[in-house]
Amino acid sequence: MPVTIKDVARESGVNTSTVSRALNNGYGVNHKTRKHVMEVATRLNYRTNQVARGLVTGRSQTIGLVVSDIRNPFFAEVARGAEDAAYRAGRDLVLCNSDLKAEKQMGYFDSLLAKRVDGIVMNSVAALSRAQQDQLWAAGVPIVLLNRSSVYRRFSTVLGDNVEGGEIAGNYLMDLGHTKVGHITGPRTHGNLTDRAEGFLKVYHDWGLPEPEVICGEHTFAGGYKSANQLLRADRKITAIFAGNDVLAFGCIRAAIEKGIRIPDDLSIIGFDNVEMSQITNPPLTTIDQPKYEIGKAAIEMLLSMMGKDGIREPEHRVIGVRLIERQSCRRVSGAPGPITSPRSIWRRAAPLRPVKPQGKR
Repeated sequence: MPVTIKDVARESGVNTSTVSRALNNGYGVNHKTRKHVMEVATRLNYRTNQVARGLVTGRSQTIGLVVSDIRNPFFAEVARGAEDAAYRAGRDLVLCNSDLKAEKQMGYFDSLLAKRVDGIVMNSVAALSRAQQDQLWAAGVPIVLLNRSSVYRRFSTVLGDNVEGGEIAGNYLMDLGHTKVGHITGPRTHGNLTDRAEGFLKVYHDWGLPEPEVICGEHTFAGGYKSANQLLRADRKITAIFAGNDVLAFGCIRAAIEKGIRIPDDLSIIGFDNVEMSQITNPPLTTIDQPKYEIGKAAIEMLLSMMGKDGIREPEHRVIGVRLIERQSCRRVSGAPGPITSPRSIWRRAAPLRPVKPQGKR
């Protein structure tokens, strides 16, 4: 049987309230007694019952993190940033995978509440309905949404600058002379991927060029492979593909290899996220870097800030800057002139990551 506080009290020769104050550095316990109790607790291998303490304090010292799929390297790095920040704050992190299923996501939300977590960081797999937003708000715990814009005004949000990232990708391909391009993305209702597409398409619209062909599907390796096969048909005219994330780009690379299409000689590919594996593809993937670790860290810091305000859940919205990482998966179109976009697009290539920037209270 686990050693209880009563066992420590009996062995120490003091009452349970004295043991509790001694172990929690409370008032009214002299140094000699505190030292004796600590020695007895150590000898008996006593461990604090966090569940019991949570019932008294109303705090479980636990934070829930719900992500779409930890197999996606993007979320692995986000989770690491979140876990490190939680650990430094003395909190445990409970990781849940929704597997891109909205019903599983909300099921985990209910389960985390039943475990009395102090707050939840959640990457919603789809747009939240009004009923779902009401359900989250009624839970009464601080919530931070990952990769969701401040359209959810009641909740704090943190995300990379997806619109700007899409513009950077578009400007870069334009600089290389790619005027006939395709875009592989996720479901039409996927917030951050939709924003990336918006920024990318805006570049071609502003230049009065034909709108890139867009293929929507699952934002997974298999989804990228399937969408690329639709774009890379025999009569293709596109010279470049912008993939909404690096995992989609990996699927695109596989489809191109199977069709005998050389990268970047026949086709340029640019991704988004800059996950670690993007450096070891053949050729290494040019991509838009967003600081994944910092996103996870910022989400936990925002959550902890709300926890320290006695239940006040005033929302905070943060957007983190992105930049281009230029590798070898893109090349200039033969005969294309030099850069045709503004110098600002060139500056963005080498620009350092901007710090987290609050977007104000809404």
